[in-house]
Amino acid sequence: MPNPTPAPPVWRPKYNPWIIALTVTLATFMEVLDTSIANVALPHIAGGLSASQDESTWVLTSYLVSNAIVLPISAWLSVMVGRKRFYMTCVTLFTISSFLCGFAPTLGMLVLFRIMQGFGGGGLATSEQSILADTFSPEKRGMAFAVYGMAVVLAPAIGPTLGGWITDNFSWRWIFYINVPVGLLSLYLTQKIVEDPPYIAVERKKMLGNPIDKIGLGLITVGIGCLQIVLDKGQEDDWFSSRFITSLTVCSVVTLTWFVINEWRHRNPILDVQLLRRRNFAASTVMMFVLGMVLFGTTVLIPQFLQVQMGYTAEQAGKALSMGALVLIVMMPIVGRLVTRVDPRFLVAFGFLGISVALYHMTILNTEIDFRTAAMMRVYQTIFMAFIFIPINTLSYVGMPPNKSNQVSGITNLSRNIGGSIGISLLSTFLLRLAQRHQVYLVAHTGVSDPAFARQVAGLTRTFASQGSPPNTATAQAYTMLSRMVAGQATTLAYIDIISTGAVAVACLAPLVFFMKRPKRGAAPAAAH
Repeated sequence: MPNPTPAPPVWRPKYNPWIIALTVTLATFMEVLDTSIANVALPHIAGGLSASQDESTWVLTSYLVSNAIVLPISAWLSVMVGRKRFYMTCVTLFTISSFLCGFAPTLGMLVLFRIMQGFGGGGLATSEQSILADTFSPEKRGMAFAVYGMAVVLAPAIGPTLGGWITDNFSWRWIFYINVPVGLLSLYLTQKIVEDPPYIAVERKKMLGNPIDKIGLGLITVGIGCLQIVLDKGQEDDWFSSRFITSLTVCSVVTLTWFVINEWRHRNPILDVQLLRRRNFAASTVMMFVLGMVLFGTTVLIPQFLQVQMGYTAEQAGKALSMGALVLIVMMPIVGRLVTRVDPRFLVAFGFLGISVALYHMTILNTEIDFRTAAMMRVYQTIFMAFIFIPINTLSYVGMPPNKSNQVSGITNLSRNIGGSIGISLLSTFLLRLAQRHQVYLVAHTGVSDPAFARQVAGLTRTFASQGSPPNTATAQAYTMLSRMVAGQATTLAYIDIISTGAVAVACLAPLVFFMKRPKRGAAPAAAH
């Protein structure tokens, strides 16, 4: 009886996988941090470069647009030029453009350098995720993604605090300069210890033998770019009442639809959308989209309420998120271990239900809450985020062949980022509309015929009169203060409405997890090489 053909040897990196994980996480943490660290510095940037507040928002928008364009094509680029070379190119571009951002003498130059920075940062997260998938065995991937998860979730949490502290104590330019030493260290370590698995070279030869998908490359660039601008500027321009926003929306829908059709049929696609035919991967992608909405939406929600409604500084509001970040540091390794022992579907369902309960708890929101209450609201959410983030990333690679690791990371990261952009846009839009509705209702039920309202006016008038204001001025001051109180109550009610809707929506996702196939316990998926 002939001996069976021996299985090909399993590729393993030369260096300790955990050293590789920490090395690539370093640059990704730096890149994700830059998506939020500049938010609190916008007034200082506008003042320092003689620009308006509206003009300064392009510092954020330009980065997000270029980042979104590179994200879906980074998997294709990493194979075409080699993953290690592509990753180091991204770190180099990000580091150089960070220095140039800090040096920028005008707003136009700063926006240009932020576009370059976004191009460099867009490829980092997808490259790191595929590196981790190839470096670790399936049994240890949960812990590896826990390290990655800490970078992705921790960075936007501490970004506002760090940005506020740097801006207040030094200069807004240093929020960009701090990337330079981190980038140089990342480049040195990557050159020394990171390597490409053998399949990268094999895939490159296959791709070079097929025609490059130029149409797909152009469609995804235009489609994602238009979509990101719509999401960032839609509320500011009153959405579809603006011809500019309407035109970009139509352009985005047409080009992205054409892109999906083109990629489905192409022999050498930029983005392998046919992977979505796999039930587990499709479900993981949808859930990662929702996670992006929840993660980025709540990261904006709490600091915004604390600053606008309660008068917190940017640094104080950022600190309210930092306790949740500390909790994540503890929870990520715990969940990383659980992934290998418990059905990941149960962990994801538990995570969605937990976040739903945490959001429902947030409906106690009011302008009288103290700092501890605000911080604990974030803590309750982040406890359960780890139960979603790590299992979804792990499930995404189940049953995937090794040569699809880059595509998996590209699609899941794109899904999370687009979900985050949509979540933030919906939050800002519904917050304004609901606040207006509540204010109309409150004003309609408030007037001089209401005894309680009349007593408040009289009391405030006496208070202002006792402080030296003339009678007419005191009455006007009383009405002004009451108007502000009504507006504040209306906005608070709008926050509660949004949070309540989010709690119901997230709870409805828990049962959907069980439409996924249960991964075989102890079975090594194809991506294990």
